[in-house]
Amino acid sequence: MTRGGPTVADSRGMAQPTLEVLSRTPSRPSDRPPLLLVHGLGHAAWCWENWLDAAAEAGYPAHAVSLRGHGGSGGTLRGSTLGDYADDVVRTAATLPERPVLVGHSMGGLVAQMVLGRYPARAGVLVAPVPARPAVGSLLSVARQHPTDALRLVAFSSLPLRPSYLFERLDPPTAQAYSDRTGAESPLAQYQLLLHRPPRRPLGDAPVLVLGTPEDRLVPVADVRATARRYDAQLEEFPGMGHDLMLDEGWDKVFDVMDRWLAALD
Repeated sequence: MTRGGPTVADSRGMAQPTLEVLSRTPSRPSDRPPLLLVHGLGHAAWCWENWLDAAAEAGYPAHAVSLRGHGGSGGTLRGSTLGDYADDVVRTAATLPERPVLVGHSMGGLVAQMVLGRYPARAGVLVAPVPARPAVGSLLSVARQHPTDALRLVAFSSLPLRPSYLFERLDPPTAQAYSDRTGAESPLAQYQLLLHRPPRRPLGDAPVLVLGTPEDRLVPVADVRATARRYDAQLEEFPGMGHDLMLDEGWDKVFDVMDRWLAALD
């Protein structure tokens, strides 16, 4: 599973898209577990570039996957479901030499919850995650800011990822550049965010860390807190930051909190 490409066959002979995986390796031997980073709606593996470098420097083998139809991955967004995205993550995890820590952002945080219910990951880190319950709060939050965007969410059109949705601290040119790198999302997967069933509990009671911000304009902090309660998870909030905690100014402080939590688990 490397970069781009059309499809490969799984063990049942079913065609599966090849997936882009961006990886960083520590410069010296380390006993830190691998990280598998899962992006959110309309993003791709590139959004983890800051954390990939920081993770390798901290001793983690780090891998960011682009879900099917995103970034350099094969496949198409048309008809792709949250279940398909979970399959992509499980397939990617199976290629790693050790069970990884799953790190999921936004929609990827919900996908990570789905994967934790079927794959024995070492731990889960949910970054501004879409909650286990239907994301009606996100729809209402979008409607308050841009009513036409909310109509797009329920009309099977991609949500435009405006800089104002994603960032609080970045200078406007940088925020716009990141926003311009985002793309379309599967209308079906996007619609499922409003209707999905709660994922199963993590296999083996894998520990969970939840990271969020009170200023999140896409996933209300009340939903982030509900996710932490559901998993009896440690919750850390970062006031003054936007939804894209791994890209907004101050991302290094968010990474450091995750690093310390993982070190305490070890």
